[in-house]
Amino acid sequence: MQKIHVGFLGAGGIAQAHVYAIQALKFYYKQVPEIILESVASARAESREAFAEKYGFSSAQSVEEFGQNEKVEAVYILGPNKVHFEHFELALKMPNVKYIYLEKPVCSSLDEERKMKLLLDEAGSDVKIQVGFQYLQTSSVREGLKFWKSGKLGKPVHFDLKYYHGDYLQEEYRKKRVTRLTPAPDGGAMADLGSHGVSLLMAFMGEDLQITSALQAGSFEGVPSGSDLFSSLSLLEPQTGAVGNLSASRISSGTGDLVHLEIYAENGAFRYSSKNPDFFEYYIEGSNQWIKQMVGSNYSPVTSFPSGHVPPGWLRSMVHAHYQFFTGDDAASSVADLNHGLAVQRIVRETADHLHTFRKNFKNEE
Repeated sequence: MQKIHVGFLGAGGIAQAHVYAIQALKFYYKQVPEIILESVASARAESREAFAEKYGFSSAQSVEEFGQNEKVEAVYILGPNKVHFEHFELALKMPNVKYIYLEKPVCSSLDEERKMKLLLDEAGSDVKIQVGFQYLQTSSVREGLKFWKSGKLGKPVHFDLKYYHGDYLQEEYRKKRVTRLTPAPDGGAMADLGSHGVSLLMAFMGEDLQITSALQAGSFEGVPSGSDLFSSLSLLEPQTGAVGNLSASRISSGTGDLVHLEIYAENGAFRYSSKNPDFFEYYIEGSNQWIKQMVGSNYSPVTSFPSGHVPPGWLRSMVHAHYQFFTGDDAASSVADLNHGLAVQRIVRETADHLHTFRKNFKNEE
């Protein structure tokens, strides 16, 4: 059995979800590599040492020490947004790294995007790179995407995607997440949540989406004006002429964790909501009825744990994203490679420019 030695750059909340998914792989799939939790690194010694002890990593190291670790073959980049590029560059220089799992956003500036493209060209096929857009692995999204690409609904005309939370309405919640309140594109709702929405839209509409305008709302003491708590984008798909909106919110009360996608096309319509993860719906013009397409936990290889009919969830899609990362054994599925991540980042970065224009023109801010 293949053995892969894994290292984490980051020891926060998202790192917990990733170590869970890694450890869960053997329960869902018969043929997976043996994963050795080799090292975890972060800026604070106490956090990385506590993380290593709790989750079974062999060592806790400084970032500098981690970069010299010859045992690490797969690097997970899970730290604050502003260091993603720095850690990506470090991982590529490590002597034996063959896998890099990069959390979104992939970087924080146009200069970093350009450098990443050059680094990707230099790395070639020697290193497998996957970006953390695990919503692409939600069962109903996977099956809905296949249905959409069948062409039965014809060309898209207009679309709408919402990704809403309400947690940042609470002052205590905001205080604990100050690093996420940095100005866009490094922080804000569009970088944190909306990037997942852009990824989903690009899976359905293509990666040539263009932003035409943006606006934002919401202001609280201690939150920089450049950090969008709610933002909405107007988008154009240039090949078909389809237009639509994408909105991301941290301050939409009562929404929980809502992802909602609607596409209206020449011959019908498609919709999916995370509130009903077991199915997607479609409408064929003239039929006078919406069809509910039940999906359940539909993965390949067929999931036998706990059973195929068990409803899918957020963590289940992350487990399958890790299965793809280590095995590549699901050719029919959409995989978020670095080119996809950079396409998403382009929209996130341009959002920041449009939001600045909005604040300048309508809120009298420089």
